[in-house]
Amino acid sequence: MKKKKPFLQQLWDNRAFLMLVTPGTLFLIVFFYIPVLANVVAFQNFQYSDQGFIYSILHSPWVGFDNFKFFFKSADFWLVLRNTVGYNMTFLLLNFFFAIFFGVVMSQLRNQRLLKTYQTAMLFPYFLSWAILAYFVYAFLSTDKGILNHMIQTFGGRPIDFYNSPWVWPFIIVFLGVWKGIGYNSILYFATAMGIDPSYYDAAMIDGASKWQQIKNVTLPHIMPIATLMLILNIGGIFRSDFGLFYLIPRNSGALINVTQTFDTYIYRALTTSNDIGMSTAAGLLQSVVGALLIILSNWVVRRKQPESALF
Repeated sequence: MKKKKPFLQQLWDNRAFLMLVTPGTLFLIVFFYIPVLANVVAFQNFQYSDQGFIYSILHSPWVGFDNFKFFFKSADFWLVLRNTVGYNMTFLLLNFFFAIFFGVVMSQLRNQRLLKTYQTAMLFPYFLSWAILAYFVYAFLSTDKGILNHMIQTFGGRPIDFYNSPWVWPFIIVFLGVWKGIGYNSILYFATAMGIDPSYYDAAMIDGASKWQQIKNVTLPHIMPIATLMLILNIGGIFRSDFGLFYLIPRNSGALINVTQTFDTYIYRALTTSNDIGMSTAAGLLQSVVGALLIILSNWVVRRKQPESALF
């Protein structure tokens, strides 16, 4: 039996690999693990002192779960919960459907030039920041200069004040969220479909299967395992939201708070407007804890369905 090397000797033997991971490890420690200690603020009536942040944490009065109780009892909690979970469930289902649809459609294209054109057109929105897209959206929806309102007036209608009309924004946000991510999300399914053994299609054609029957009986069964896996894993981020989509696109309009307020925008507004650091930290901690529990639950489901793909 081969004798196991001492721990320090193993480190020295793998020094090249350790040097490669050192920058990333330091980044995680400094910007992720150390800030976790500041979550203690969620259990304090945080009072900032001129003597620094550490001094403020050590001398702020302890209030236990009062920040959480106040957040749960406020009307904002149910509003934020409804919007965050509702939008994410909608994104989850629509992205799941359209990503598979476009991934399968692109896998059936045989014209490589046309395929590259479609892929570029679909991926382009993903690389645009929400700050840039906010100006494009404003150019369409502006009351006095918007392209859409000019078209409405051309046909004899009255201009719509979109930035003060909450009823239309759920549709706008869902459309933009799906439109921006559809190209990136479909790549995985496109790659999976392209990896299917062509002999399956040849056998289906010999049996007289139509193109739809080939997709239904060959392509989709090969795609569904990875699609199911991605759907389960994405549930872990259901309490997260895209800050740019929900804050920059509506231009921080107060009239749209009821349909655009999510956990991320709530935390930001709590810090910038009310300066309630304890409350905002409690909301952020709740968001992280629930997200972590969902990830653990998702991983447990993945272990049961596809053990070789489990995360932990």
